[in-house]
Amino acid sequence: MIAFTAAEIADITKGRLDADPGITPTSVVTDSREATPGSLYVAKPGEHADGHDFIAAAFESGAVLALVERPAARPDGSSYPSVLVEDAVLAMGALAAEAVRRIRAARAAAVQELTVVGITGSAGKTTTKDLLAGLFASQGSTVAPKGSYNGEVGVPLTVFQADEGTRYLVIEMGATGIGHIRYLADMVKPDIGVVLAVGTAHAGEFGGVDNIALAKGEMVEGLSADGTAIINLDDDRVAAMRSRTTATVLGFSAEGRGGAAVQALSADTNEHGNPEFDLQLPGSDGPQHVASKLIGAHHTGNLLAAAAAAFAAGMSGADIAAGLSKQSAASRWRMERTERADGVTVINDAYNANPESMRAALRTLADLGRGRRTWAVLGAMLELGDDSIREHTAVGTQVVRLNISRLVVVGREARALYVSAVQEGSWGDECLFAENPDEAYELLNAELEPGDLVLFKSSNSVGLRHLGDRIALPPQTPLNADERSTQL
Repeated sequence: MIAFTAAEIADITKGRLDADPGITPTSVVTDSREATPGSLYVAKPGEHADGHDFIAAAFESGAVLALVERPAARPDGSSYPSVLVEDAVLAMGALAAEAVRRIRAARAAAVQELTVVGITGSAGKTTTKDLLAGLFASQGSTVAPKGSYNGEVGVPLTVFQADEGTRYLVIEMGATGIGHIRYLADMVKPDIGVVLAVGTAHAGEFGGVDNIALAKGEMVEGLSADGTAIINLDDDRVAAMRSRTTATVLGFSAEGRGGAAVQALSADTNEHGNPEFDLQLPGSDGPQHVASKLIGAHHTGNLLAAAAAAFAAGMSGADIAAGLSKQSAASRWRMERTERADGVTVINDAYNANPESMRAALRTLADLGRGRRTWAVLGAMLELGDDSIREHTAVGTQVVRLNISRLVVVGREARALYVSAVQEGSWGDECLFAENPDEAYELLNAELEPGDLVLFKSSNSVGLRHLGDRIALPPQTPLNADERSTQL
């Protein structure tokens, strides 16, 4: 972390200092349970809890300073060391922006300056971030988000992990409204901006797909003329963003779209569902073969996006291809494959879901499941607004048309998916409905057989990722009467 004194923090955030001005935190946390000796604790109001209620716990764990929106008093009436600001989250952003500025200044005289890469899109952000972080790690000190830290809190927390020795800073940027990406881009000022896709995730919050495109395009608008915009030419809405930036544009295509400088030649998947292709980069001596360990043809685009960004940052084609071929999924619940000892294969892709990623996951299930009994365990895709029933209906139809053996729909919010599958031609026990994950667990635990392939997919808050984890464990055998009495 870049060192800031309490006095500097107050000045940068335009806050009121109530602490020794020389206090210098060594980390920043927003969760009191993560506080350690030397932490700056940000007491931000949350959806379910107010961080101000946990100031005492943070200081008990070693915090030395708090960023607060109201005065922080101890039980004896004295004040906790603090900086009082109007908005704690915006104050975090201001502090992160200054941290990036100081890192750039510190590295200005170095042979290798700081390179900041911003990544956005309706799907694939985390996978692309992980791939790019893996590539950069072989070249120099790299900082990237843990999990999906991609919002107004997660981005500053990622920045605070960087210091003067950081060579690459990879930032994932999410949004639920117009202006969100612009705010994050203004904060970190990316040298390279990646836009993956414009899908229907959060369509209800945005007010339509066209507004999603406006928001995602803020990434390339935030680049300087010296920057590079990495755009997906296979997505027409993303391709149209070329006119929204003064930066150099480097297009990529998994479908051989004309004008794409970065392409996947002879793209296919192997018997394990892993993408393989020959990577074509601008001005390279020849294609470099990539044999990925990711699962699903849809990851070809993410691999190309990471390759294009790494190329823009100066990596060689040979190093990029070799690096991509070494990497498997780095974040949990993204096409995460588990082979049970009894021969059941579990693919847990339930970190999140939207219509585009749902269709991609189902196609992968169908491709991998040739000669096996396949199960699609699906929950709701949230935040689709007025399109929710139509999109769930379309997924139910797709399941049947892909000849997936069994469908288990979990939760009332996904009921339209179940109904459409039945109406499309599924009947009997081929299509089942479970009210909740526990009910689905009992069903699957009783019905799964050796050799079955089962996919879990839903939006995050539905919780099917945890159901997938339970099913990935060894199958549970019901206790007989003697065993039950012994355990009692």
